[in-house]
Amino acid sequence: MAATIKDVAKYTGLSIATISKFINGGNVLEKNRMVIEEAIKTLDFKVNELARGLKTSKTKTIGILIPSLENIFCTSVVSSIENILLQYGYSTIICDYRDDAILEKKKLEFLMNKMVDGLIIMPLGENNGYIKEVSEKGIPIVSIDRILKSINCDMVLVDNLNASYDAVEHLIVKGHKRIGIICGPEEVYTAQERLKGYLRVHEDYSMEVDDQLIKHGDYKLESGYEILMEFLDMDNPPTAVYVTNYDMTLGAIIAINEKNIVIPEELSIIGFDNLQMARIFKPALSIVVQPMKEIGETAASVLLKRLAGDLSGFPHIDRLKAEVEFKDSVKALI
Repeated sequence: MAATIKDVAKYTGLSIATISKFINGGNVLEKNRMVIEEAIKTLDFKVNELARGLKTSKTKTIGILIPSLENIFCTSVVSSIENILLQYGYSTIICDYRDDAILEKKKLEFLMNKMVDGLIIMPLGENNGYIKEVSEKGIPIVSIDRILKSINCDMVLVDNLNASYDAVEHLIVKGHKRIGIICGPEEVYTAQERLKGYLRVHEDYSMEVDDQLIKHGDYKLESGYEILMEFLDMDNPPTAVYVTNYDMTLGAIIAINEKNIVIPEELSIIGFDNLQMARIFKPALSIVVQPMKEIGETAASVLLKRLAGDLSGFPHIDRLKAEVEFKDSVKALI
């Protein structure tokens, strides 16, 4: 027979009220906490999460809403989030809305119906009205990788603008004047910021921007492949290409291999978040590296802070720094 709260009370010599307070997230004396945890482990006591949720209106569950489970950035960040939340007794419900605005709304409604205590989201960015409705209900929300205007929530961002600036500046300093960029979707905040970095460094170096060298993909492998092919087919192709996410970088590399392009002699390239590819690819690939582990850990820590009732500095924006690892995939033209 499964152990009950009465068994834990008998084992510890503490009152049922004290045991219940601990189980429901309340503060107890340190000596009591230690003996309760020992009893729970020894007796293999299982908390009835459903009953606890009905009593406390807390489910110890966090909803995570991401655009794609096939995206390595998303899965890496989610893994880091779960590692932190697990330490504090929280489980997660992960929903993938497949870059679809209608599905995004449905998945958000699903998470609300599951009575999650808080949300960590990477929204599409097209329509944030329903996210605002959730925020106004007092559900703590942390947005990753997206600025949510007119919504009171914490945000964890990466300084994409300056990372892109540094990457493209490296190409310019190496003598490249025709630099192609494979951007993400025009409506997505991260894509906008990465393009801004590309444009700003051209402006700072008094270099004219050729609009034909700016192409938007959808952050998926196929678009990186197709756009790289388009660049190669131009009458006056770029001497260097900057690809602004992991999957599109992989697609671009496939196109390069199919065309038997020699890197960097025939084309210089800088990719994004492609650590595995950077190690495999010869010559070693220059890449922009986002702090994915830190992003997830920061988002989880901020949400836990809000769930504990700490509203200091709310709403807060953490803007983390990305690094550019310069390797051997860029040729000096000067």
